[in-house]
Amino acid sequence: MKLIVAVDSKWGIGKNNDLLFHLKEDMRHFVAHTKGKIVIMGSNTLLSFPNGMPLKGRTNIVLNPNGTQSDAETKGYILATSLGQLFEILKGFDTSDAYVIGGAMMYHTMLPYCEEAVITKVDADGGASVFFDDLDSLENWQCTAVSEPVEDNGYTIRFCTYKNKAPLGF
Repeated sequence: MKLIVAVDSKWGIGKNNDLLFHLKEDMRHFVAHTKGKIVIMGSNTLLSFPNGMPLKGRTNIVLNPNGTQSDAETKGYILATSLGQLFEILKGFDTSDAYVIGGAMMYHTMLPYCEEAVITKVDADGGASVFFDDLDSLENWQCTAVSEPVEDNGYTIRFCTYKNKAPLGF
């Protein structure tokens, strides 16, 4: 399993239940990685999408302890009401094609189970109120690739790949 996220220079990922930056190149990068794949998210991430609808062209799995099966069926996503149930659901999929896409609690909870983290680093302080774990300070994580700098909407970004040396199984 992998995760994908954009972070600012302080590993910030959001404020006011929204992204820090709206970057076209980063969005293309996100789509290229996740289209046709499995995306795993918490309920607030689902609600942050237009009309609270899951992402098209992907298998959407939402962890929501208060979710209802009728909402999942109406909107077209797979509901997990507990972490244990999420792991059971994931056993039925090829998790090499699965990406955790947010929010902060999902990232923090799922990070130890991920083999790879696809990180867009934005060379700016976005004034975040919500942060991602600083992978550069975690001994299990190693940066294995960094792209050349890309200019995107007035910001310099780099696409980075981190590998987890000892991912947990589920």
